[in-house]
Amino acid sequence: MSERLEDLVGNAILGIDTLWGGDVMCASGTGRFIADSWFGGGPLPHAYTVAEAAAVRASGGVSAKSPDVAAIDNYLAQVDIPGAIEGLERAGGESGGLRGEYLVGLALCFDVMWKLAMEVLGRGAPVPYERCVTASTGRPPEPSDPVEKRERVAELLGVSSDLLEAVDGWRARHRVPMASIRLLGAAVIGHFDRLAAANVVPYLPPEFEGVPRANIEFLPIRDAWFSGSMNYIGRARGADGSPEYEATYEINASLETSLPEFLQLVSHEVVPGHVTTFAYLQNLYTRGEVGFEATVLTMNTRAAALFEGIANNAILMAYGVTEVDQLPDPDLQIGVLLALLQDDAKNQSSFLTWGERAAQGSVADTLRHEYLVSPERADKLSGAWGRHPLLGRMYLPAYRAGTMRIADLRRRFSAAQILPAIYGAHGLVDVTTLERALLVQGM
Repeated sequence: MSERLEDLVGNAILGIDTLWGGDVMCASGTGRFIADSWFGGGPLPHAYTVAEAAAVRASGGVSAKSPDVAAIDNYLAQVDIPGAIEGLERAGGESGGLRGEYLVGLALCFDVMWKLAMEVLGRGAPVPYERCVTASTGRPPEPSDPVEKRERVAELLGVSSDLLEAVDGWRARHRVPMASIRLLGAAVIGHFDRLAAANVVPYLPPEFEGVPRANIEFLPIRDAWFSGSMNYIGRARGADGSPEYEATYEINASLETSLPEFLQLVSHEVVPGHVTTFAYLQNLYTRGEVGFEATVLTMNTRAAALFEGIANNAILMAYGVTEVDQLPDPDLQIGVLLALLQDDAKNQSSFLTWGERAAQGSVADTLRHEYLVSPERADKLSGAWGRHPLLGRMYLPAYRAGTMRIADLRRRFSAAQILPAIYGAHGLVDVTTLERALLVQGM
């Protein structure tokens, strides 16, 4: 990739990230926002280093309850974010192929994020909800349907009424002690790393065999607005200069979850989910197989929808199956179904909040009773997440969209076909270009 294109990628992504109050160099998820990673090893772009950026990051940007408009204006006088986004779109068009489509998709999503920021500042018309969802998922918004999963949970629990009460009781009996989260996390990570070695790695290029799939530390964090945050760092280097592929996972100390749901969480966030995905992409970049854009991975994009889809299917991939009812333990099936219902709930929160303008209390009640989420999750998903002008309209629908896409492709393609493609071995892809990457390979 040319130096100019690297500048466009860096300035478009970190310009929007800064505008929304993010700091990609912060080790904690409490300070990060749109940009999930910066592990390319190159200098940070003008959009991050310009002096005026620090005040915007410190104030929370347009995400703040009362944005510091003066600081934002001083920053925008120095950084041409729309120009960087337009340049990224042109570069994608000139690149052509799957890589070009990926870059154009990034530009599309960041253009919507820019317009949403202007909407928050009162400087632009409201961005249509359909445009937000279509940008980040490649599909128009649609409601979730929890009935089939809910009925299966009831069948596994052996109840015909009071399902929510039964689920709450099941969670209580299987509750994870947060005081033991580091020890438990290490054991579960080891379990899934061994499963991945048996059921995922054999289908991947041999160059991936030496890449650490789960170099991560679990860190409880109090009073976070998220349930957990995987922070991929990727900047540590060994004595020979090779990456160490390191990450952390901050888990909300107030999160109430069962052991089976925690198993799904680890497979989702660590191995063979997010940490594994990011580590493989870093390895591909280090070997010159993918471009700079693979080192600045982001939320609210079609790439993020793909990553969430990989992560939500990761537990099935680890066990070498395609369906939840093929998992080896009924309690594990319940945990995975409840986790999938939670992601259906994320989409439903978005749809009700922004598509139907429902009140938060009504949304929370729907999520609790129809999607069986915990009271803590119902509150967060209907409130801090669901009503956020960016996350509520672009990110919450991405979980379900990505999950359905990966599940569909895993049913239609063999593991030898789909697994290398989803981890970027045929080039960096997103939720809309993955299938074309498979077809380009003649599969």
